[in-house]
Amino acid sequence: MSREMDLGFLLQALIPSWISVAVLLIFFAYLAIAGSILPGKLVPGVTLQDGSHLYYRCNGLRALLLLVGLLGIGSKMNFVSPTVISDRGLELLSTTFIFSFLTMVVLYAAGCRSRSKGSSLKPHITGNLIHDWWYGIQLNPQFMGIDLKFFFVRAGMMGWLIINLSVLAKSVQDGSLSQSMILYQLFCAFYILDYFVHEEYMTSTWDIIAERLGFMLVFGDLVWIPFTFSIQGWWLLNNKVELTTAAAIANCFVFLIGYLVFRGANKQKHIFKQNPKALIWGKPPKVIGGKLLASGYWGIARHSNYLGDLLLALSFSLPCGLSSPIPYFYPIYLFILLVWRERRDEARCAEKYKDIWAEYCRLVPWRIFPYLY
Repeated sequence: MSREMDLGFLLQALIPSWISVAVLLIFFAYLAIAGSILPGKLVPGVTLQDGSHLYYRCNGLRALLLLVGLLGIGSKMNFVSPTVISDRGLELLSTTFIFSFLTMVVLYAAGCRSRSKGSSLKPHITGNLIHDWWYGIQLNPQFMGIDLKFFFVRAGMMGWLIINLSVLAKSVQDGSLSQSMILYQLFCAFYILDYFVHEEYMTSTWDIIAERLGFMLVFGDLVWIPFTFSIQGWWLLNNKVELTTAAAIANCFVFLIGYLVFRGANKQKHIFKQNPKALIWGKPPKVIGGKLLASGYWGIARHSNYLGDLLLALSFSLPCGLSSPIPYFYPIYLFILLVWRERRDEARCAEKYKDIWAEYCRLVPWRIFPYLY
């Protein structure tokens, strides 16, 4: 009977309400307006196959800080509850999933009808419905002048922080705030804020320059990032963890090393694409075939940024202790994802760069983990 009641409660909690719909739509409307009117650096994207460029207004940090400020003021004036998200987490999860599905229906239909010959909107239809749905048909679809791919990843990262802050407010309200919760919140907040400080680096990532906008990215950005990356916070709301001082310090070191590798590798790659002669670690870069960077972190492993990402993911989970595998869902999933993605990257690079890539692999034999893999 208890299991039936729990299942019934879960199903009831997943049913979207008008409040969850309103929260989601207000959030998207805010991002669209703030992204359009707030000042920010206009960053040119990479050159597309047809020679064109997309331009990205990188004002995400201003938009995020303004949003947090507005929510703080609204909470202080009792216009909005700081726990509105943590109180309706499952509702918002299902609402966002439905929104993602409906968005993909529109994108798929628009892509199939497109007659554009430009690289951004040219349809790529294989005839395999599942493949086209998952990977998408168009590279850079837009809505009212908004680049949807860039918009969705911004929404996911901001949504992750807003969920975390609501969970934090809930733990303060319940009197369950712990050292573990503080560590988790600090690590995630620093990571997300740093992401937006360096938002322009996103414009040179594989997702932006090469992946078409399919359900993989729409669902990944809007549902997967904010709702699964915050599992540790939800878990800590209901589970008390006592960390030793040594464990807390070790956790900080894992985060710091992961951050240095992740941010350093991405920064080196971005700078190299902007200026191939820029110094790497104080020395002229070693370049294979005039195209591939083999210095700095990229001379240690071919996907060194993935190593940093994995260490960061682990640091977000370590504050939860070792009593349950649930908080480690994110690093485990990320490990599987990045190994799969690394294999896809390797195949694409081997096809694109041919002998140059083979030479790079000989020079840098390690894929992600130096001396291991």
